Amino acid sequence: MCDSARAESDDYGVRIFESANVDASLQRADIQRGYTVVIWRGRHVTEPFELTEDESARYWRAVMRVARALMDYYRPLKMNYETLGNSVPHLHTHLLPRYVEDPAPGRPFPLLPQDGSERRIPDDELWAQARALRERLG
Repeated sequence: MCDSARAESDDYGVRIFESANVDASLQRADIQRGYTVVIWRGRHVTEPFELTEDESARYWRAVMRVARALMDYYRPLKMNYETLGNSVPHLHTHLLPRYVEDPAPGRPFPLLPQDGSERRIPDDELWAQARALRERLG
C-alpha cells in the first residue's frame, strides 16, 4: 500500500479524501453501501502504535472526518471501524456503514478478501457518490 501510486482511482476504488499522509477510497466492490478504506500514506507502519503522537492524531482525525462524511451521506445506523492488516500489512482502516438490512446484525461485518469476482458498483453511480462525498469532505 505504501508503494502504490496515489491515483484518483484504481481497480479497488475512487479516492474521496487526501491529505499529506492519508488517502480514503470509496470501494468499487458492491459489498456494502459506503464501504471505504482509509490508508496511511506516510512512512511504512503496520500497527497504529508505530505512529508518532502527531502522526497518530493526523491519521485518526482523517479517519473520523471521512466517517462523519459517510454517516452524513449514507445515513447508516452505525459505522464499524476495522483496522486489520492481516492480508495487507500496512496501516489502513476499513469503514463499514451498517444498515437495517445488515448481513450480520450484532456481529462484525462479513468482509471477505476481495478477489476481483465481486459485483461492482456501476461507474456512474460510484463517481456520483464520490463527488458527493468529496463535497462533504471539502
